[in-house]
Amino acid sequence: MIKRFFVLSGLCMFLALTAQKTHTVVKGDTPYNISKKYGISVDELLKLNPKVKDGKLALGDVVNVKSGGGATTAAKTPVTNTSAKTGKIVLQPKQTVYGITKQYKISETDLRKLNPDLDSHLKIGDEITLPLDSIKKYGGNQAIATTVTKPVETVTETTSANNKTKIDSGNERSSSNSHSNQDEYATYVVEQGDTVFSIVNKFGISIDELVALNPDLSRGLKGGMILKIRKLDAAYIKKNGDALSVVLMLPFGYSTNETQYRAMATDFLTGAKLAIERNAAGGQKLDIKIVDSGNEASFKSSLSQINPNNTDLIIGPFFKSNVIDLLDFTKTQKIPVVAPFANSPELYNYSNLIIVETNDHSYADKIAEEVKSVYSDQKIYILADTKKENANYLKSNLEKNVKNAQVIIVNSASDIQLDQNMMTGQSAPVIAILASDNDALGEAFSNKLIALSKEVQGIKAFSMYAATSFDKKVNELRQVNLVYIMDRTIDADGNFEKEILAAYKAKYCKTPGKYAVIGFDVVNDMLTRENKKGEIFKQINKVQTQLATKFEFVKSKANGAYVNTGFRVIRLIP
Repeated sequence: MIKRFFVLSGLCMFLALTAQKTHTVVKGDTPYNISKKYGISVDELLKLNPKVKDGKLALGDVVNVKSGGGATTAAKTPVTNTSAKTGKIVLQPKQTVYGITKQYKISETDLRKLNPDLDSHLKIGDEITLPLDSIKKYGGNQAIATTVTKPVETVTETTSANNKTKIDSGNERSSSNSHSNQDEYATYVVEQGDTVFSIVNKFGISIDELVALNPDLSRGLKGGMILKIRKLDAAYIKKNGDALSVVLMLPFGYSTNETQYRAMATDFLTGAKLAIERNAAGGQKLDIKIVDSGNEASFKSSLSQINPNNTDLIIGPFFKSNVIDLLDFTKTQKIPVVAPFANSPELYNYSNLIIVETNDHSYADKIAEEVKSVYSDQKIYILADTKKENANYLKSNLEKNVKNAQVIIVNSASDIQLDQNMMTGQSAPVIAILASDNDALGEAFSNKLIALSKEVQGIKAFSMYAATSFDKKVNELRQVNLVYIMDRTIDADGNFEKEILAAYKAKYCKTPGKYAVIGFDVVNDMLTRENKKGEIFKQINKVQTQLATKFEFVKSKANGAYVNTGFRVIRLIP
């Protein structure tokens, strides 16, 4: 009698839910929990309740859970017991996620709970986990894999945020962030004030899609959560053979009888060859092809020398317009392309592109951050060259982020003057920033700041670039607390650096020039990220410093290029 009462009671509750048109919000309710309770999707719930803004609910709110048409929406979305016995099917040609949900009467949310890595297991022959009853009832002639006889636990996959080190000594050789799902999914870290509604609007996806990828959202949105947004383009995998097929595209200009960039290309090649020989000696199998990319106008003719069906990595060309031509040429094969010098927002849409050159704005942003940390109403001088592009960007950044900042751009170091304390009439220290890589301007900047430091204490100096005078006047510049960014500058005291410099001198009987250093750094960094399958993007999150360049790649956008944001910050402390 008691057992019968419980059965009847459960049936009454079920009938009540399916007939119910509204729901009163109680503590702990979320759009996801309510939609799940009534067998509708979150998007359908929000459509039924347009007054619910940003997915926010208040205690006592009455929300519609059923349209006025009579039939419940619940019939549209199957509710599956994912803790029941499960089995596996073998994926057949042309089967899709949508097709599986329709055939086996299972919601996409429940399908993803049973298969957390669903998006990476959709190749023919892959196994998909489904409720065993559904397989038996709707499977027909579908190939069935091994049956699992115990309940399957729902697995929630999380990814750890990449830790970005902005202040460093540049000594790391392969300090690696653990490889996360960033190579498979675009992710977003939830910030204070975010709502589910604001996130889906930001990324142009539906709430159901977001919840399907992030089952933990059923317990609410929390600051610091890392959400999967959408699957990224598939990473490149080597096509055939044991050796890694690498093409270097360098502007020698022999085919067009031009010499403008020949010395630069030759210098780059000497460093590249040293890196190639170093990695080959370590056991890496390499097939290297060098292509004369000519000039910007004749570049397209050089593409005929590349077989896109048998190339695993292309380093070069040097110029932006040629990089775009190459990316269009290889768009079907998605071959990883490395741009040693070109960096432009126009390039950020290509998911197979690796941009080596760190943007000047990254340097300016870091300097602005450093200035903000020491600012206390000092006058701020920015010493610029004739272009003033970096200076203007830096000035705008400071005025936006530093309260009451008084920023003055000057073209001569002699224009940097001490301020005057209005109360005492005494000289007051200032902040001075060098926003040019011109060595003569750097020399004048150093001399002026050293002279001012002898008149008053507390001067703060910063530079977006490493001037040669900084090394010569280290002790004097300590008195102005100089902080500067060092990129593509060799630490001559490092053991790795000593080894490479000695090897280069033994091979070429000279010290490496600027482009030889870049050639070594770019090629050595890329080859050390490769594996036997040519999966360079599997190791793209590693932070590495080569001879003179720090490499710290981040995605410019979802399904966008990888851009180097690495640099070293040097602080001269009194």
